[in-house]
Amino acid sequence: MIHQPRGQAAGPMLLVLAGLLSQNLGAAFAKQLFPLVGPLGATALRVSLAALLLGLVWRPWRTRRTPSQWRGLALYGLSLGLMNILIYGAFARIPIGLAVAIEVTGPLAVVLVRSRQVVDLVFAGLAAAGLLLLLPIVSPAGVDPIGLASAGGAAVTWAAYILLGAGVAGDGRSGETVALGLAVAALVAAPIGVLQAGVMLLQPAVLVAGLGLAILSSAAPYSLEMFALRRLSPKVFAQLVASAPAVAALVGWVTLGERLTLIQWAAIGLITVAIAGASAVDRPRGQSGEGS
Repeated sequence: MIHQPRGQAAGPMLLVLAGLLSQNLGAAFAKQLFPLVGPLGATALRVSLAALLLGLVWRPWRTRRTPSQWRGLALYGLSLGLMNILIYGAFARIPIGLAVAIEVTGPLAVVLVRSRQVVDLVFAGLAAAGLLLLLPIVSPAGVDPIGLASAGGAAVTWAAYILLGAGVAGDGRSGETVALGLAVAALVAAPIGVLQAGVMLLQPAVLVAGLGLAILSSAAPYSLEMFALRRLSPKVFAQLVASAPAVAALVGWVTLGERLTLIQWAAIGLITVAIAGASAVDRPRGQSGEGS
Protein backbone atom coordinates (compact mmCIF):
# COMPACT_ATOMS: atom_id res chain seq x y z
CA MET A 1 0.00 0.00 0.00
CA ILE A 2 1.24 3.52 -0.76
CA HIS A 3 2.10 5.39 2.42
CA GLN A 4 0.34 8.70 2.86
CA PRO A 5 1.94 11.89 4.16
CA ARG A 6 1.29 12.33 7.87
CA GLY A 7 -1.04 15.24 7.29
CA GLN A 8 -3.24 13.19 4.99
CA ALA A 9 -3.24 10.17 7.32
CA ALA A 10 -4.23 12.27 10.34
CA GLY A 11 -7.85 12.60 9.19
CA PRO A 12 -8.53 8.85 8.81
CA MET A 13 -6.75 8.18 12.11
CA LEU A 14 -9.03 10.65 13.85
CA LEU A 15 -12.02 8.90 12.27
CA VAL A 16 -10.92 5.59 13.83
CA LEU A 17 -10.55 7.22 17.23
CA ALA A 18 -13.95 8.91 16.78
CA GLY A 19 -15.43 5.50 16.05
CA LEU A 20 -13.91 4.08 19.23
CA LEU A 21 -15.21 7.03 21.23
CA SER A 22 -18.69 6.63 19.74
CA GLN A 23 -18.75 2.91 20.46
CA ASN A 24 -17.75 3.36 24.08
CA LEU A 25 -20.13 6.27 24.63
CA GLY A 26 -22.75 3.83 23.37
CA ALA A 27 -21.62 1.31 25.99
CA ALA A 28 -21.91 3.93 28.73
CA PHE A 29 -25.35 4.94 27.43
CA ALA A 30 -26.42 1.29 27.39
CA LYS A 31 -25.51 0.92 31.08
CA GLN A 32 -27.89 3.76 31.86
CA LEU A 33 -30.66 1.88 30.04
CA PHE A 34 -30.10 -1.30 32.05
CA PRO A 35 -32.38 -0.22 34.97
CA LEU A 36 -35.25 0.12 32.47
CA VAL A 37 -34.83 -2.85 30.14
CA GLY A 38 -31.89 -4.87 31.53
CA PRO A 39 -28.77 -5.82 29.58
CA LEU A 40 -30.68 -8.30 27.41
CA GLY A 41 -33.31 -5.71 26.53
CA ALA A 42 -30.61 -3.16 25.68
CA THR A 43 -28.88 -5.75 23.50
CA ALA A 44 -32.13 -6.44 21.66
CA LEU A 45 -32.66 -2.73 21.03
CA ARG A 46 -29.12 -2.12 19.82
CA VAL A 47 -28.88 -5.10 17.50
CA SER A 48 -32.41 -4.96 16.10
CA LEU A 49 -32.41 -1.24 15.35
CA ALA A 50 -28.85 -1.35 13.96
CA ALA A 51 -29.94 -4.20 11.68
CA LEU A 52 -32.88 -2.11 10.50
CA LEU A 53 -30.70 0.94 9.84
CA LEU A 54 -27.98 -0.93 7.96
CA GLY A 55 -30.57 -2.99 6.10
CA LEU A 56 -32.13 0.21 4.74
CA VAL A 57 -28.69 1.53 3.79
CA TRP A 58 -27.29 -1.59 2.10
CA ARG A 59 -30.50 -3.38 1.00
CA PRO A 60 -28.83 -6.82 1.08
CA TRP A 61 -31.95 -8.61 -0.15
CA ARG A 62 -31.11 -7.51 -3.71
CA THR A 63 -28.26 -10.06 -3.94
CA ARG A 64 -28.93 -13.75 -4.63
CA ARG A 65 -27.06 -16.18 -2.38
CA THR A 66 -26.48 -19.92 -2.35
CA PRO A 67 -27.60 -22.19 0.52
CA SER A 68 -23.93 -22.51 1.53
CA GLN A 69 -23.59 -18.73 1.75
CA TRP A 70 -26.74 -18.49 3.86
CA ARG A 71 -25.37 -21.13 6.26
CA GLY A 72 -22.17 -19.14 6.62
CA LEU A 73 -24.14 -15.94 7.23
CA ALA A 74 -26.30 -17.71 9.84
CA LEU A 75 -23.22 -18.80 11.82
CA TYR A 76 -21.64 -15.37 11.41
CA GLY A 77 -24.80 -13.67 12.70
CA LEU A 78 -25.11 -16.15 15.57
CA SER A 79 -21.59 -15.31 16.75
CA LEU A 80 -22.39 -11.59 16.45
CA GLY A 81 -25.58 -11.96 18.48
CA LEU A 82 -23.91 -13.98 21.24
CA MET A 83 -20.99 -11.52 21.36
CA ASN A 84 -23.37 -8.62 21.97
CA ILE A 85 -25.35 -10.52 24.60
CA LEU A 86 -22.22 -11.51 26.49
CA ILE A 87 -20.48 -8.12 26.42
CA TYR A 88 -23.62 -6.35 27.65
CA GLY A 89 -23.84 -8.97 30.38
CA ALA A 90 -20.28 -8.03 31.32
CA PHE A 91 -21.04 -4.30 31.23
CA ALA A 92 -23.84 -4.90 33.73
CA ARG A 93 -21.39 -6.31 36.29
CA ILE A 94 -17.92 -4.80 35.71
CA PRO A 95 -16.50 -1.48 34.44
CA ILE A 96 -16.61 -1.14 30.66
CA GLY A 97 -12.84 -0.60 30.50
CA LEU A 98 -12.19 -4.01 32.04
CA ALA A 99 -14.84 -5.70 29.91
CA VAL A 100 -13.40 -4.29 26.68
CA ALA A 101 -9.84 -5.15 27.73
CA ILE A 102 -10.85 -8.80 28.13
CA GLU A 103 -13.01 -8.82 24.99
CA VAL A 104 -10.24 -7.59 22.68
CA THR A 105 -8.05 -10.55 23.58
CA GLY A 106 -10.31 -12.59 21.27
CA PRO A 107 -9.02 -10.95 18.06
CA LEU A 108 -5.51 -10.97 19.52
CA ALA A 109 -5.74 -14.72 20.07
CA VAL A 110 -6.75 -15.23 16.42
CA VAL A 111 -3.57 -13.48 15.28
CA LEU A 112 -1.27 -15.20 17.78
CA VAL A 113 -2.60 -18.73 17.25
CA ARG A 114 -2.02 -18.43 13.51
CA SER A 115 1.48 -17.05 13.96
CA ARG A 116 4.76 -18.91 13.75
CA GLN A 117 6.87 -15.97 14.92
CA VAL A 118 8.74 -16.24 18.19
CA VAL A 119 8.19 -12.60 19.11
CA ASP A 120 4.46 -13.29 19.38
CA LEU A 121 5.15 -15.42 22.44
CA VAL A 122 6.11 -12.18 24.18
CA PHE A 123 2.82 -10.54 23.22
CA ALA A 124 0.89 -13.63 24.30
CA GLY A 125 2.68 -13.49 27.64
CA LEU A 126 1.85 -9.80 28.10
CA ALA A 127 -1.83 -10.41 27.36
CA ALA A 128 -1.92 -13.41 29.70
CA ALA A 129 -0.29 -11.34 32.46
CA GLY A 130 -2.88 -8.61 31.94
CA LEU A 131 -5.73 -11.11 32.22
CA LEU A 132 -4.16 -12.64 35.32
CA LEU A 133 -4.11 -9.24 37.01
CA LEU A 134 -7.88 -8.98 36.53
CA LEU A 135 -8.67 -12.22 38.37
CA PRO A 136 -10.38 -11.75 41.75
CA ILE A 137 -7.54 -13.58 43.51
CA VAL A 138 -5.09 -10.90 42.32
CA SER A 139 -7.15 -7.71 42.01
CA PRO A 140 -8.00 -6.28 45.45
CA ALA A 141 -11.16 -4.68 44.06
CA GLY A 142 -12.97 -8.02 43.99
CA VAL A 143 -14.21 -7.83 40.40
CA ASP A 144 -17.44 -9.78 39.81
CA PRO A 145 -16.45 -13.24 38.49
CA ILE A 146 -19.63 -13.59 36.41
CA GLY A 147 -18.82 -10.28 34.74
CA LEU A 148 -15.30 -11.49 34.00
CA ALA A 149 -16.65 -14.76 32.60
CA SER A 150 -19.14 -12.89 30.40
CA ALA A 151 -16.34 -10.71 29.01
CA GLY A 152 -14.28 -13.85 28.41
CA GLY A 153 -17.21 -15.36 26.51
CA ALA A 154 -17.42 -12.17 24.45
CA ALA A 155 -13.73 -12.58 23.59
CA VAL A 156 -14.34 -16.16 22.40
CA THR A 157 -17.34 -15.17 20.30
CA TRP A 158 -15.45 -12.18 18.84
CA ALA A 159 -12.73 -14.58 17.71
CA ALA A 160 -15.40 -16.80 16.16
CA TYR A 161 -16.98 -13.73 14.53
CA ILE A 162 -13.64 -12.88 12.86
CA LEU A 163 -13.06 -16.42 11.60
CA LEU A 164 -16.62 -16.83 10.37
CA GLY A 165 -16.62 -13.34 8.88
CA ALA A 166 -13.58 -14.22 6.78
CA GLY A 167 -15.62 -16.99 5.21
CA VAL A 168 -18.58 -14.81 4.21
CA ALA A 169 -16.82 -11.57 3.23
CA GLY A 170 -14.99 -12.88 0.18
CA ASP A 171 -17.46 -11.43 -2.31
CA GLY A 172 -16.47 -7.86 -1.46
CA ARG A 173 -19.94 -6.87 -0.21
CA SER A 174 -18.89 -6.17 3.37
CA GLY A 175 -21.75 -3.74 4.03
CA GLU A 176 -24.36 -6.28 2.95
CA THR A 177 -22.63 -8.99 4.98
CA VAL A 178 -22.73 -6.94 8.17
CA ALA A 179 -26.35 -5.94 7.58
CA LEU A 180 -27.40 -9.58 7.16
CA GLY A 181 -25.25 -10.66 10.09
CA LEU A 182 -26.97 -8.10 12.29
CA ALA A 183 -30.36 -9.32 11.07
CA VAL A 184 -29.49 -12.85 12.20
CA ALA A 185 -28.08 -11.45 15.46
CA ALA A 186 -31.39 -9.66 16.01
CA LEU A 187 -33.24 -12.97 15.64
CA VAL A 188 -31.01 -14.31 18.44
CA ALA A 189 -31.09 -11.29 20.76
CA ALA A 190 -34.62 -9.94 20.32
CA PRO A 191 -36.59 -12.90 21.77
CA ILE A 192 -34.31 -13.04 24.81
CA GLY A 193 -34.59 -9.28 25.26
CA VAL A 194 -38.37 -9.47 25.08
CA LEU A 195 -38.38 -12.14 27.79
CA GLN A 196 -36.44 -9.80 30.09
CA ALA A 197 -37.98 -6.42 29.28
CA GLY A 198 -41.38 -7.27 27.79
CA VAL A 199 -43.54 -4.41 26.51
CA MET A 200 -41.12 -1.86 27.98
CA LEU A 201 -39.15 -2.23 24.75
CA LEU A 202 -42.07 -0.71 22.83
CA GLN A 203 -42.30 2.46 24.92
CA PRO A 204 -41.63 5.47 22.65
CA ALA A 205 -38.94 6.92 24.92
CA VAL A 206 -37.18 3.56 25.13
CA LEU A 207 -37.32 3.11 21.34
CA VAL A 208 -35.80 6.56 20.82
CA ALA A 209 -33.07 5.73 23.33
CA GLY A 210 -32.52 2.41 21.59
CA LEU A 211 -32.16 4.16 18.24
CA GLY A 212 -29.51 6.43 19.73
CA LEU A 213 -27.78 3.37 21.15
CA ALA A 214 -27.82 1.64 17.76
CA ILE A 215 -26.31 4.70 16.08
CA LEU A 216 -23.63 5.26 18.72
CA SER A 217 -22.64 1.62 19.15
CA SER A 218 -23.03 0.18 15.66
CA ALA A 219 -24.01 2.43 12.76
CA ALA A 220 -21.65 5.36 13.43
CA PRO A 221 -18.52 3.34 14.37
CA TYR A 222 -18.99 0.97 11.44
CA SER A 223 -19.38 3.83 8.96
CA LEU A 224 -16.39 5.75 10.35
CA GLU A 225 -14.18 2.67 10.30
CA MET A 226 -15.15 1.72 6.75
CA PHE A 227 -14.30 5.24 5.57
CA ALA A 228 -10.97 5.22 7.44
CA LEU A 229 -9.97 1.77 6.15
CA ARG A 230 -10.01 3.08 2.60
CA ARG A 231 -7.13 5.40 3.52
CA LEU A 232 -5.22 3.53 6.22
CA SER A 233 -3.18 0.35 6.11
CA PRO A 234 -4.63 -2.57 8.13
CA LYS A 235 -1.55 -2.40 10.39
CA VAL A 236 -2.10 1.26 11.33
CA PHE A 237 -5.82 0.60 11.81
CA ALA A 238 -5.11 -2.34 14.16
CA GLN A 239 -2.64 -0.30 16.19
CA LEU A 240 -5.22 2.44 16.67
CA VAL A 241 -7.85 -0.10 17.70
CA ALA A 242 -5.37 -1.35 20.33
CA SER A 243 -6.29 1.76 22.31
CA ALA A 244 -9.89 0.53 22.70
CA PRO A 245 -9.51 -0.68 26.32
CA ALA A 246 -7.97 2.62 27.42
CA VAL A 247 -10.65 4.64 25.60
CA ALA A 248 -13.35 2.49 27.21
CA ALA A 249 -11.83 2.95 30.68
CA LEU A 250 -11.64 6.73 30.25
CA VAL A 251 -15.21 6.94 28.95
CA GLY A 252 -16.41 4.80 31.86
CA TRP A 253 -14.60 7.06 34.32
CA VAL A 254 -15.87 10.35 32.83
CA THR A 255 -19.49 9.33 32.13
CA LEU A 256 -20.21 6.70 34.78
CA GLY A 257 -17.66 7.41 37.50
CA GLU A 258 -16.08 3.96 37.08
CA ARG A 259 -12.74 4.22 38.87
CA LEU A 260 -10.15 1.51 38.34
CA THR A 261 -7.32 0.46 40.63
CA LEU A 262 -3.67 0.77 39.65
CA ILE A 263 -3.55 -2.99 39.16
CA GLN A 264 -6.50 -2.82 36.77
CA TRP A 265 -4.89 0.04 34.83
CA ALA A 266 -1.71 -2.04 34.63
CA ALA A 267 -3.73 -4.94 33.23
CA ILE A 268 -5.26 -2.69 30.57
CA GLY A 269 -1.78 -1.37 29.75
CA LEU A 270 -0.34 -4.87 29.29
CA ILE A 271 -3.18 -5.95 27.02
CA THR A 272 -2.94 -2.73 24.99
CA VAL A 273 0.81 -3.18 24.49
CA ALA A 274 0.25 -6.81 23.47
CA ILE A 275 -2.30 -5.84 20.81
CA ALA A 276 -0.24 -2.91 19.51
CA GLY A 277 2.90 -5.04 19.38
CA ALA A 278 1.22 -7.93 17.61
CA SER A 279 -0.28 -5.47 15.11
CA ALA A 280 3.14 -3.98 14.35
CA VAL A 281 4.73 -7.29 13.32
CA ASP A 282 5.05 -7.86 9.57
CA ARG A 283 3.16 -11.05 8.74
CA PRO A 284 2.82 -13.20 5.65
CA ARG A 285 -0.53 -12.90 3.91
CA GLY A 286 -3.14 -15.04 5.67
CA GLN A 287 -1.79 -14.57 9.20
CA SER A 288 -3.83 -11.49 9.92
CA GLY A 289 -6.70 -11.68 12.37
CA GLU A 290 -8.91 -9.43 10.29
CA GLY A 291 -12.26 -10.59 9.08
CA SER A 292 -11.75 -9.72 5.42
